[in-house]
Amino acid sequence: MADTTVDAPVSQTARAKPARGKARHSAVGYLFVLPFMILFVAMVLVPLGYSAYLSLFEEKLIGGEAFVGLKNFTEALTDQAFLGGVGRMALFLVIQVPIMLGLALFLALAIDSGRARASRSARLLAFMPYAVPGVVATLMWGYLYGPDFGPIAQAFEALGLTPPDMLGESGILGSMMNIVTWEYVGYNMIIMYAALRSIPTELYEAASIDGASQIRIALSIKIPAIRPAIILTVIFSVIGTFQLFNEPALLDAIAPVVITNGFTPNFYAYNVAFVNQDVNYAAAIAFLLGLVIAVISYVVQLSSQRAERKVRR
Repeated sequence: MADTTVDAPVSQTARAKPARGKARHSAVGYLFVLPFMILFVAMVLVPLGYSAYLSLFEEKLIGGEAFVGLKNFTEALTDQAFLGGVGRMALFLVIQVPIMLGLALFLALAIDSGRARASRSARLLAFMPYAVPGVVATLMWGYLYGPDFGPIAQAFEALGLTPPDMLGESGILGSMMNIVTWEYVGYNMIIMYAALRSIPTELYEAASIDGASQIRIALSIKIPAIRPAIILTVIFSVIGTFQLFNEPALLDAIAPVVITNGFTPNFYAYNVAFVNQDVNYAAAIAFLLGLVIAVISYVVQLSSQRAERKVRR
């Protein structure tokens, strides 16, 4: 009996020590996360809450700001300028993103295969356009596209050919696609290349012993293995497409007839807020644009998960 009475307090103390240790570790973890949470609340949640508040009001000439509920949202859903910008960016997404990501995947596979000469220099050259600020890149390509002074137009005229109207109504969207592709191919290539480097080399060696070619290895091993990285680049591209702003804002100076205030949804929200001075309606447009991005990103991720499940089955 004496032994049991002595052991009971000792066992309770021994159990209490791990619990205290876990509590201390949890507290330290929360302290490390606290700076991020403060910044997240201050820079994301508070502005979102304030924008949501603004979107429910309307500035009137008589009476000042008045509560209108969801009126701004319903008006945006019938706004042809906003809907036209969304449709234009949807077309941009369908055409430009597959081309850009296809080029990025090709470059990543070529560099990873070891067959590309001077792979380090190739990585640097492919990534270098991303290091150029978007404003500088747009101004540079705007100069190249110039119908009167641009090198592209001068080269066509020197050959006796009619230069393409790259800043006209029929060519401006393709010109923007080219700018964005030039800027972000290297960025997406680095993400895919980093994922490729994490694949065990034993898989390649086994496939080579079985007589698989580099194309078969890429299709059967590499691309399926980096599917999460590819989906990540797709989601980033969806977000970037609907947030397109620098290109239309800067090309507007040299193609003002073609670039309308609602050429892209983001550009339209900017003009509504800072040119028309209607921050309430701009907040509603921004929320709807965020909803469109969230829905498309969710559909992309859901489709990827379903495809992965089918492959596993």
